[in-house]
Amino acid sequence: MIKQYETVFIATPVLSEAQMKEAVAKYTSFIKENGGEIVYEEDWGLRQLAYPIQKKTSGFYYLIEFKADSQFIDVLQTQYRRDERIIRYLTFAMDKHAIAYAEKRRANKQAK
Repeated sequence: MIKQYETVFIATPVLSEAQMKEAVAKYTSFIKENGGEIVYEEDWGLRQLAYPIQKKTSGFYYLIEFKADSQFIDVLQTQYRRDERIIRYLTFAMDKHAIAYAEKRRANKQAK
């Protein structure tokens, strides 16, 4: 069943700009190659972490909203676990309220 998902991952802060773009390109193309459709992407940039992860106190945050089959999520999370550049990730299925909120947030951001 196709649902809309939102995934946020945190990449290690030691990556260069080019390495970060390559990591993002890897996951966006991975989603597309497996029948997913990218709805929205947002680079949140380098941010401080609430607590150290793998002795790191900051990380590059990136958000991807996409539509995909529910079985694909396990495959995506396996890719995250195998990638040493990714220190944390969270993927969840969006209900109609979360989708409406995300669309409203995007519209507000574009208005600014």
